[in-house]
Amino acid sequence: MKLLVTGGAGFIGSHFVRYILQTYADYKIINLDALSYAGNPENLKDIEKNKSYTFVKGDIRDFKTVKGLLKGVDVILNFAAQTHVDRSIKEAKDFVETNINGVFTLLEAARSAKIQKFIQISTDEVYGSILEGSFIEKDALSPSSPYSASKAGADLLCNAYALTYRMPLIITRSSNNFGPYQYPEKVIPLFVTNILEGKKVPLYGDGLNVRDWLFVLDNVRAIDFILHKGEAGQIYNISADNELNNLELTALILKKFGLGSEWIQYVEDRAAHDRRYSLDSSKLRHLGWKPIYDFEKSIEATIDWYKTNVQWWKKLKKS
Repeated sequence: MKLLVTGGAGFIGSHFVRYILQTYADYKIINLDALSYAGNPENLKDIEKNKSYTFVKGDIRDFKTVKGLLKGVDVILNFAAQTHVDRSIKEAKDFVETNINGVFTLLEAARSAKIQKFIQISTDEVYGSILEGSFIEKDALSPSSPYSASKAGADLLCNAYALTYRMPLIITRSSNNFGPYQYPEKVIPLFVTNILEGKKVPLYGDGLNVRDWLFVLDNVRAIDFILHKGEAGQIYNISADNELNNLELTALILKKFGLGSEWIQYVEDRAAHDRRYSLDSSKLRHLGWKPIYDFEKSIEATIDWYKTNVQWWKKLKKS
């Protein structure tokens, strides 16, 4: 199988590229990435000489570039996205350009090339906040931030192409990912690297916003499962049932360093900060996937990775 992976130099995309190449000896991957601030070639330095891997620097909004890469490609997996909520609040334009216009370009190129399958990597944030229970795939979208609104817009565009053009399209929506190679603006690597630098950790509002935490390799396993067993026209939630409020998560990270609450610096809450995200992933689990990574062990492994890869994140925090 030949895959075009967009955004494959980013956090989740790079883990997916590595996983596929390690799992399937006869698969080939083209990685198209614009190398914006969160796209990092060092994320895949260990496999850059793999004969089954080709890297192309380019923008998913460039139809000519995308179309030129699709010869012989069976599946497009779109990981490319602007993802940080705080950045989207300060400057929404880039999020609309990449997350909506970029997806439109990919869909048009895929349609003209008659791609066998298109997998759009989305997020739980498109559903908005839920105080009780969990979202299922058929629930209405109610995004709160420019980021989540741009991802919801892309999802709706994908649904329209699936219905109008009968494009074989699948959407995945996962809960909050964490793990090695995550850009240090996200909460877990930000807190871990702040502590390693001797700085306090900035906690929004009262710290009681709830998130479900999914180790990145479990998400990658789920996407691989969906690639091979998912049904065109479907949406699949991906979650691990590791719900913690941000104060509990912060306390856990501090505990791993032997530190206490005096390291917390409460800061003004983010605008339109969703109170709780929660996904029901039973649809995917009934097909045979389930998370296998222990949450606390994965947190420890993630902390250890940042401890031993200081040069990777130091220059990113300075940029």
